[in-house]
Amino acid sequence: MVISEADIQGRLRALVDPNTGKDFVAGKAVKKIAVDGGDVTVDVQLGYPARTQHGILKQLIAAELGQLPGAGRVTVNITQKITSHAVQRGVKLVPGVKNIIAIASGKGGVGKSTTAVNLALALAAEGAAVGILDADIYGPSQPTMLGISGRPESTDGKTLEPLEAFGLQAMSIGFLIDVDTPMVWRGPMVTQALEQLLKDTNWRDLDYLVVDMPPGTGDIQLTLSQKVPVTGAVIVTTPQDIALLDARKGLKMFEKVGVPIVGIVENMSIHVCSKCGHAEHIFGEGGAQKMCAEYNVPFLGGLPLDIRIREQVDSGRPTVIADPDGPIAAIYREIARKTAVFVAQKAEDFSAKFPSIVIQNT
Repeated sequence: MVISEADIQGRLRALVDPNTGKDFVAGKAVKKIAVDGGDVTVDVQLGYPARTQHGILKQLIAAELGQLPGAGRVTVNITQKITSHAVQRGVKLVPGVKNIIAIASGKGGVGKSTTAVNLALALAAEGAAVGILDADIYGPSQPTMLGISGRPESTDGKTLEPLEAFGLQAMSIGFLIDVDTPMVWRGPMVTQALEQLLKDTNWRDLDYLVVDMPPGTGDIQLTLSQKVPVTGAVIVTTPQDIALLDARKGLKMFEKVGVPIVGIVENMSIHVCSKCGHAEHIFGEGGAQKMCAEYNVPFLGGLPLDIRIREQVDSGRPTVIADPDGPIAAIYREIARKTAVFVAQKAEDFSAKFPSIVIQNT
């Protein structure tokens, strides 16, 4: 029996990508199909980074196509291409950055910065070009978490070169001041400083820039949400009622300025005793899931209250780097893939492709 391209398309329509929940044809991932006798070659291009999933997806597709009558050798090639996606109206994209993901929380102390750095590292581990901007001017923590010291250089006297660690491009006010220097600045100064850090940094062809937002929902956070071209926001909370109250405020703030909510991450979901193995919900149970159901946003994942997470970021080697094959790093990578899939399913932004039109008197 001769295999046709229509037969292959039919099989791929019945096959769901476990990361997107869509079949490969509807998700526009199938780029090329070639049939040579009974041998089949399929080129699949993902719109999100998933390097650790390529082997799984190849096996999934090959197994399905191998069931076609008369099928011989099945070859599946998987690549990934990340494009720019739509942001708030009236906000221009940042040069060298395709997509900006804001990591926010209504209050401090819920593990927002730890989530931001591990999410950035997880996206990089999946094959994306990633940067991180430490937007917490009053309490910059990314230099410590990434183990970076030193001052950014400027090759042209106008822009700053980002520092690098573990393949991430990074910028923070912490690179420009002494550790013990307090930032005694009012809101407008903070907003202006952050805009400069964002736009005057020479970001080099980033697929994603993860922005570690300052905690809270005041004037600084609102202004940043209006001026920074954000593709989507991730809300970080704990199961505790008081944290969820503030997380709701953060979610509402982004909704008001037209920034889509990627989903909610719940930190400190459960504590498992390292001595006896007893599991206990110290800060409550199921709070983030209830909030997700209430506001119809995705639950991205829950992370345990684990001493290793704290020890690893304090030592300058976050979990995704310190224990890449461990269960906690796997949770961060799953959250990263869900975030990237959300971004990939948004409308593309073509503003950078349009030429500038100049009208002159002739």
